[in-house]
Amino acid sequence: MRELINRLKTGIFTENPTFMQMLGMCPTLAVTTSAQAGLGMGLATTAVLILSNFAISLLRKAIPVKVRIPVFVVLIATFVTIIEMLLKAYVPALYNELGLFIPLIVVNCIILGRAEAYASKNKVLPSVFDGIGMGLGFTFALTLISIVRELLAYGTIFDIKIAPKFYEASTIFASAPGAYFVLGFLLAGIAAIRNKKSSKGRA
Repeated sequence: MRELINRLKTGIFTENPTFMQMLGMCPTLAVTTSAQAGLGMGLATTAVLILSNFAISLLRKAIPVKVRIPVFVVLIATFVTIIEMLLKAYVPALYNELGLFIPLIVVNCIILGRAEAYASKNKVLPSVFDGIGMGLGFTFALTLISIVRELLAYGTIFDIKIAPKFYEASTIFASAPGAYFVLGFLLAGIAAIRNKKSSKGRA
C-alpha cells in the first residue's frame, strides 16, 4: 500500500509532468484559457493514462520488444478514441472547447513515456496508480494555470465572477504570450519554494 501511495505522490508532486518534467507543453499552453477547459483536458488525459497503463502492464509479457512502441501507440489511440466519443456524446460543450487537442492526446509524451518507463516493466496495480498519480499531477497543473489565466484575463473562475468591479481584465492572458507568462511565474515560484526547502534541509 505504501508503494501505491508513493506512486500517487510521485506523479502529483515530486515528478509532476508539467512543473517538474516540462512534459505535455502543447495542451498546457493551448487549452488553459479557462478553468473548465484545463480541468477537462487533465481528466481526459488521466483517463487515458490509467487505461493505457493498465492494458500495457497487463500485456507487457505478450508484447514483442521490437514492436512495443507501435503497439503502445495503437492501445493509446484506442483509448483516446473512446474518451473522445464519450466527451462528444455526453459533454459536447467541453468537446467543442477542447477541439483538436482531444485526439492529440495520442501523441502526448506523458502517456507514451509512462507506458515505456513504467507500465511495460511493472505489475498492473502499481501501473494503474502510476497513471492516476501522473494524471492527477497533470490535471492539477493544467487547472492551476487555467485558473490564473482565466482570473487575470476575464476576472472569473469557472465562469463565476471573482474580481471586483474596478478590476480591468488583461486579455493578453487569454492569448499564447499570456500562457508563457503564467507558466513562467508559476515555475519560478515552485523553484523558489524548492530552493528554500533545500536550504532549510542543509541548515
